[in-house]
Amino acid sequence: MRSEIEGLLRAYERHVQIPWDRTIAGPEKVWFAIYDPPQERRLRARITAFQNATESAGHGWYHLDLSNAFAEWMGTHEYRDAYFQRPKLLESALQGFTRDAVDLVSGALTADEVGADSVVAVTGAASLFGLTRLSTVVQDVNDKIRGRLLVFFPGEHEGHNYRLLGARDGWSYLAVPIEASNGA
Repeated sequence: MRSEIEGLLRAYERHVQIPWDRTIAGPEKVWFAIYDPPQERRLRARITAFQNATESAGHGWYHLDLSNAFAEWMGTHEYRDAYFQRPKLLESALQGFTRDAVDLVSGALTADEVGADSVVAVTGAASLFGLTRLSTVVQDVNDKIRGRLLVFFPGEHEGHNYRLLGARDGWSYLAVPIEASNGA
């Protein structure tokens, strides 16, 4: 029996080989590789296989992991000690974290080695949950996508409605869903 992540990899292998339309808008250049959140460790163990599939299809690969983004942001924040003592104060500062997350993804999308034939792959989306909205980050970088933005998305979708970690409030987005069921 094939695992969900192996099915997702097969679906991605087929999808990344489809010729790219260079005239589409930024939101249409976003791919969400959707998987069940409990599969996170299996997915991370197979990231190199996704890279290999991308490169075999003739595209560049750039990987950004957001897992430590909040810890790194908090570690350099001038008021971090106050936030640890009184976490409620942090709520007003989270817009700064959102800007930082947007800057991280924007930096990856505009890196010198990333071009119109590159995939920028983002892992660690779940680490944003409860701190900022992934939808805000993705929407704020749309105009920077030269090739494709691949977001490994632990959650679910129905139509164009995406729910990170199965949260009740989802959002409507034009991203292309890639799912294990497409890899059968």
